[in-house]
Amino acid sequence: MGASSVLVGLATGAGVWLFKWLFGLVSTFSFGMFSGWLVVLVPVIGGLLVGLLTQYFIGPEKLHGTAGIMQAVALSGGRLHYEKAPLKTAAAILSIGAGASVGPEDPSVQIGANLGSMLGQLLRMSDERIRTLVAAGAASAIAAAFNAPIAGVFFAFEIILGEIGTPAMGMILVASVTSSVFTQAVSGSSPAFQIPAYAFNSVWELPLYLALGLLAGPVSAFYVYLLYKMQDLFGRWRVSPPLKTAAAGLLIGLTGLFLPQLFGVGYSTIGDVLNRNNLGIWLLLALLVGKLLLTPLSIAGGFHGGVFAPALFIGATLGGAFGLVAARLFPGLGVSPAAFALVGMAAVLAGAVHAPLTAVILLFEMTNDYHIILPLMFAVAVSLLISQRIQRDSVYALGLARHGIRLDRGRDVEVMSAITVADAMHIQTEVLAEEMSLDEAAETLTRTRHHGLPVVNSAGLFVGILTIQDIEQSKFETVGQACTREVEVAYPDETLNMALRRMSSRDVGRLPVVARENPRKLLGLLRRADVIHAYDLALTRRVTQRHQEHTVRLDALTPANVQVSDIAVEIGAAVADKAMKDIPFPLESVIASVRRGGQVFIPRGETVLRAGDILVVVAEGEAYQAVARLCRQPDGKLSGSER
Repeated sequence: MGASSVLVGLATGAGVWLFKWLFGLVSTFSFGMFSGWLVVLVPVIGGLLVGLLTQYFIGPEKLHGTAGIMQAVALSGGRLHYEKAPLKTAAAILSIGAGASVGPEDPSVQIGANLGSMLGQLLRMSDERIRTLVAAGAASAIAAAFNAPIAGVFFAFEIILGEIGTPAMGMILVASVTSSVFTQAVSGSSPAFQIPAYAFNSVWELPLYLALGLLAGPVSAFYVYLLYKMQDLFGRWRVSPPLKTAAAGLLIGLTGLFLPQLFGVGYSTIGDVLNRNNLGIWLLLALLVGKLLLTPLSIAGGFHGGVFAPALFIGATLGGAFGLVAARLFPGLGVSPAAFALVGMAAVLAGAVHAPLTAVILLFEMTNDYHIILPLMFAVAVSLLISQRIQRDSVYALGLARHGIRLDRGRDVEVMSAITVADAMHIQTEVLAEEMSLDEAAETLTRTRHHGLPVVNSAGLFVGILTIQDIEQSKFETVGQACTREVEVAYPDETLNMALRRMSSRDVGRLPVVARENPRKLLGLLRRADVIHAYDLALTRRVTQRHQEHTVRLDALTPANVQVSDIAVEIGAAVADKAMKDIPFPLESVIASVRRGGQVFIPRGETVLRAGDILVVVAEGEAYQAVARLCRQPDGKLSGSER
């Protein structure tokens, strides 16, 4: 296994070096051919080429880049369709070379991960060893991209594997170091950015870094939101991939006329900010907004690339602008705007990918200076906490979650723990006023069929809870006098498991749900009936998730030209209410499993399909379309050639 780690590290280092050289060559050639306003044509032509490559050779993908690698590692033993990796790399070279606002790190990680998966599959290794080689390839890619081997290792642990300290650590370290040694041999030992030494002058700067972290968190969350919001918008646009990508390229080209720094990766602009080349506050803010918009536009439009480098660009411009403002407001502190740009890079990156150790170590390796580590860690921690509060999932985890997959420490989590109190609670609940009499309260409880209800004061703020037992045992006359004021509460963002443990420990049948930032703001009520309903929801989610896992594993084991996907049986479809043996499915197709309500089973000849069933279909292109017609079109029939 040590030899395989060295081989993956060497191959990944060489592959990433070649990838970077090729997209640089394409960029120089493309922008060298056009000047003036004609530069708009570069991303348009690039978009057409990428769209054609995607439509006719790569095909649609459910999950892109790192999210797809995470899914493969967690659910299918690290088995990736490495046959398409060269085509995806070519699409990324064209995308970055044509000026699309995407990063090279995600394609680099795909190069390394696919090389690791390919080696493991060709040598018929176990699932665990293939996973390790995939993680080793990802670590090697980050090491080669940034000349940062330690950050590459933490990237593999935090993002790809989802856990730190696994038995795979030694192999991943060997691969990352090997890749970095190769990169230094062919490209030199300098880091990705040439950064002058910075100093942390005074503890009085810490409040400024706190403020930067408070800004970076919402920016990170908004960046993640825009990435998927833009994909939804483009997903509803029913045009061919080449036209869609060309249209995105046109918008990129028009923006680049005024802000050429937004073309491509943007490393040179980051270098200018870090090396104290004053770009001005307004230009930095314009670049920040431009990158926030163009990266989601590029990816949603169909360009191939990553979100890692754009996060660094956004952080550098945010921190640089903040540093310039801080230097003007507090001239006595000797603030270095470039230092804030550096910290901003790590803060936005950590907030977007939810990998704080990777962000801190990456920036530390790029500076080789320990003095900046304290404000760096401080701002990263603040940004991460704020970002997670606004947007629960990272940029990668959200892509998985939108496909019904939630991973914890690199593995599938128990579904019940993924349900929050907000999912289960009763929102429109009755309340009792403090000044209400106990007779009125008893009438309300009887009418609403509740054993207890929250109590609020005249300002509508939560003060306690009143139960039937309180009324029966009370010698007072009003609700405010008789209610229990020291009560257990639940918060909407906590898991149902945590709330259930609190209910059990106090033997109560209901918990008021209050805002975490304001415990007197009543949001709803969590009752036993809500818990039972949530349990049914959990069972349904578990079946759906197991069904999704089955599809993912099956897809990993089938050839790249064979499609594995879900097809729903619609009302009135040709297959509805018919036995499998009587349905003219194409011979080139297989119905691997059926999900019906809370069950997943393998169909037999006597199995009768019903409307609402979800079929996992394994078939090639034409056969897959034939199955889809049978399931979706009323009275659909196959022609002789399709049989």
